[in-house]
Amino acid sequence: QVRVVESGGGLVQPGGSLRLSCATSGTILSADAMNWYRQATGQEREWVAGMTTGGQFKYADAEKGRFTISRDRAKMTVYLRIDSLKPEDSGIYYCKARVRGRDYWGNGTLVSVSP
Repeated sequence: QVRVVESGGGLVQPGGSLRLSCATSGTILSADAMNWYRQATGQEREWVAGMTTGGQFKYADAEKGRFTISRDRAKMTVYLRIDSLKPEDSGIYYCKARVRGRDYWGNGTLVSVSP
């Protein structure tokens, strides 16, 4: 079994910061790749950042400079830090882990940026 759990979302004022967590557990040593997606109200889910199968950190062009990925191998967790939060950052953030060629989704964590 593979489990993916996101956490760290919440209500934040513009300009603030959040660190989202994507923790994996189960019959794995580590995920081959982990990616973050955001789905805003009324919009399709879109990729925003992730760690590739080669261990490289990638970001959507619009998020570069504000989004930062880090990894804790011991905890099998990938973090997404978002700085200078904007209202358009709001949405449900989902984590997708790729393990042995299969994708596993978490249930998301809600980020709401408003005054």
